Amino acid sequence: MNHPNPFLAELRRPLPAELGEALKARFGDRFSVAQAVRDHHGRDESPFPMTAPEAVVFAQSTAEVADTVRLCRAHRYPLIAYGAGSSLEGHLLAVQGGVTIDLSQMNAVLAVDAADLTVTVQTGVLRKQLNEHLKTTGLFFPIDPGADASIGGMCATRASGTNAVRYGTMRENVLSLTVVTADGKVIRTAGRAKKSSAGYDLTRLFIGSEGTLGIITEVTLKLYPVPEAMSAAVVSFASMADAVNTVIQTIQLGVPIARSEFLCERTIRAINAHSHTTLREAPTLFFEFHGTDASAREQAELVQSIASDLGGQDFEWASRPEDRTRLWNARHNAYFACLQVRPGCRAISTDTCVPISRLAESIAGARRILDSGDFPTMILGHVGDGNFHAVLLVDPEDAHEMQEAERLNDEIVRLALSMDGTCTGEHGIGLHKMDFLVEEVGEDAIDLMRRIKLAFDPDNIFNPGKIFRM
Repeated sequence: MNHPNPFLAELRRPLPAELGEALKARFGDRFSVAQAVRDHHGRDESPFPMTAPEAVVFAQSTAEVADTVRLCRAHRYPLIAYGAGSSLEGHLLAVQGGVTIDLSQMNAVLAVDAADLTVTVQTGVLRKQLNEHLKTTGLFFPIDPGADASIGGMCATRASGTNAVRYGTMRENVLSLTVVTADGKVIRTAGRAKKSSAGYDLTRLFIGSEGTLGIITEVTLKLYPVPEAMSAAVVSFASMADAVNTVIQTIQLGVPIARSEFLCERTIRAINAHSHTTLREAPTLFFEFHGTDASAREQAELVQSIASDLGGQDFEWASRPEDRTRLWNARHNAYFACLQVRPGCRAISTDTCVPISRLAESIAGARRILDSGDFPTMILGHVGDGNFHAVLLVDPEDAHEMQEAERLNDEIVRLALSMDGTCTGEHGIGLHKMDFLVEEVGEDAIDLMRRIKLAFDPDNIFNPGKIFRM
């Protein structure tokens, strides 16, 4: 892709001395310019080089976030929100310098309203932490992106994950946000009602905004009753097409599966080596079924029948909690298992999503594209909603490999766009997909996004250089 280099040194501004003094006075030991602290906040799981901020503030309340915003805006100085550091597209990198505001200490569960099936949390609460807190309530929060991401970060990137086929994404599961705006004001975007027609939907505008419109400090989420019965199954196939067509037929028949994950034979091989499992090294589907004992069994039997008709082998049930946990831990560790295939590599991950009817064609095309490369590649993903990932394991010091990986990535994205799909199903745009976004929605839509950005953030202090170019 031919675009301006976002890492140019002339884009960066040093920390104004007056701003540094004001932040130090406000936060004391929770303000740092130490190189190690800055470096830690200048990297994520993307293939981009570490790009550190000029300073880091550790906030503990919405009021402290608002104070930080007001100080940075007075100097028109960039401010980047940081949650768990698990993003994949360079969202957190301080490409124009700036202050990183670390929200990880804002990690309180503020209110569980079990009767209304809602919970309100601070932005730094982690996904696993939330469900651990909910254990005694009989409720759970289903959005599961794999990484133990922060709830605020999941809102900012419009995350989804393995449960999206049944429960949706963050877009469908956030009722209300508390947000600090660019002028340091604190707004609440909605109440806890399940629906509202009151004015513009500000909640949805901030969901997926990647920290460019405001800083989320509190989130009210939908909760769901823990199902009476949960069972999982794994089934392998002779070809990727048979596996993917099994999912397509399952969705088109309206079977309410909770999870549906595809893993190619190379990914299974990596998982077996990493997690000491003995899965058949072939294209494989993982399923999970939620409901009553009878309905979960009925779903599983119907899927087993569909899989058998398409050559599915070794259909294995996992109904005991420990067996289901082992199975899904192996899936969640797939990314790290793939990294172990080539020690010292970096992973470039695609994130395309297409209409379910085009899924088999899209995955087959991605495999053909990947096979033209000369480094290890794998395919996996939440195929129940048309989203899958290709993982490209490259040597970050090899310029040819990095260029080749970008070429393959470009081809996979353009294939998805030709099928009326999207360049990103759940990771977001960040730095990596800015040009793809232009291709996907067009210059006029990008111009509208710019005008929204400037209306919310006229001085462009919130996470500048991300999503699109100003």
